[in-house]
Amino acid sequence: MINRPPDDLPIYRLLTGKDDAAFCRRVSEALALGYRLYGSPSATYNSEHVVVAQAIVWPCPETDRLQSDSTR
Repeated sequence: MINRPPDDLPIYRLLTGKDDAAFCRRVSEALALGYRLYGSPSATYNSEHVVVAQAIVWPCPETDRLQSDSTR
Protein backbone atom coordinates (compact mmCIF):
# COMPACT_ATOMS: atom_id res chain seq x y z
CA MET A 1 0.00 0.00 0.00
CA ILE A 2 1.30 3.47 -0.87
CA ASN A 3 1.80 6.15 1.79
CA ARG A 4 -0.53 8.70 0.19
CA PRO A 5 -3.98 8.30 -1.34
CA PRO A 6 -4.19 8.18 -5.14
CA ASP A 7 -5.17 11.16 -7.30
CA ASP A 8 -4.00 13.65 -4.64
CA LEU A 9 -6.99 12.84 -2.42
CA PRO A 10 -6.76 13.91 1.24
CA ILE A 11 -5.94 11.39 3.97
CA TYR A 12 -9.19 12.27 5.79
CA ARG A 13 -12.51 12.46 3.99
CA LEU A 14 -16.09 12.84 5.16
CA LEU A 15 -18.44 11.29 2.65
CA THR A 16 -22.01 12.58 2.82
CA GLY A 17 -25.13 12.13 0.77
CA LYS A 18 -28.59 10.72 0.44
CA ASP A 19 -28.88 7.27 1.99
CA ASP A 20 -29.08 5.27 -1.21
CA ALA A 21 -27.14 2.78 -3.31
CA ALA A 22 -25.02 5.55 -4.86
CA PHE A 23 -23.74 6.59 -1.43
CA CYS A 24 -22.97 2.98 -0.53
CA ARG A 25 -21.03 2.63 -3.79
CA ARG A 26 -18.98 5.76 -2.97
CA VAL A 27 -18.01 4.33 0.40
CA SER A 28 -17.28 0.92 -1.15
CA GLU A 29 -15.09 2.52 -3.83
CA ALA A 30 -13.11 4.40 -1.20
CA LEU A 31 -12.59 1.18 0.76
CA ALA A 32 -11.44 -0.57 -2.43
CA LEU A 33 -8.85 2.21 -2.93
CA GLY A 34 -7.44 1.48 0.52
CA TYR A 35 -9.27 3.90 2.83
CA ARG A 36 -10.51 2.66 6.22
CA LEU A 37 -13.73 3.56 8.00
CA TYR A 38 -13.19 6.05 10.82
CA GLY A 39 -15.84 6.09 13.50
CA SER A 40 -19.49 5.28 13.19
CA PRO A 41 -21.75 6.50 10.41
CA SER A 42 -24.16 9.31 11.13
CA ALA A 43 -27.67 9.87 9.78
CA THR A 44 -30.23 12.64 9.85
CA TYR A 45 -33.49 13.44 8.09
CA ASN A 46 -33.84 16.71 6.13
CA SER A 47 -37.66 16.56 5.64
CA GLU A 48 -37.14 14.95 2.22
CA HIS A 49 -34.82 11.99 2.75
CA VAL A 50 -32.25 10.48 5.08
CA VAL A 51 -28.79 12.03 4.75
CA VAL A 52 -25.82 9.97 5.90
CA ALA A 53 -22.17 10.67 6.62
CA GLN A 54 -19.18 8.38 7.00
CA ALA A 55 -15.63 9.47 7.81
CA ILE A 56 -12.81 7.58 6.14
CA VAL A 57 -9.04 7.81 6.58
CA TRP A 58 -6.03 6.68 4.60
CA PRO A 59 -3.89 4.21 6.58
CA CYS A 60 -0.69 6.06 7.44
CA PRO A 61 1.21 6.93 10.63
CA GLU A 62 -0.88 10.08 11.21
CA THR A 63 -4.26 8.35 11.00
CA ASP A 64 -3.05 5.19 12.74
CA ARG A 65 -2.10 7.39 15.70
CA LEU A 66 -5.56 9.02 15.66
CA GLN A 67 -7.27 5.65 15.75
CA SER A 68 -5.10 4.34 18.58
CA ASP A 69 -5.73 7.54 20.59
CA SER A 70 -9.49 7.21 20.16
CA THR A 71 -9.51 3.73 21.72
CA ARG A 72 -7.85 4.85 24.96
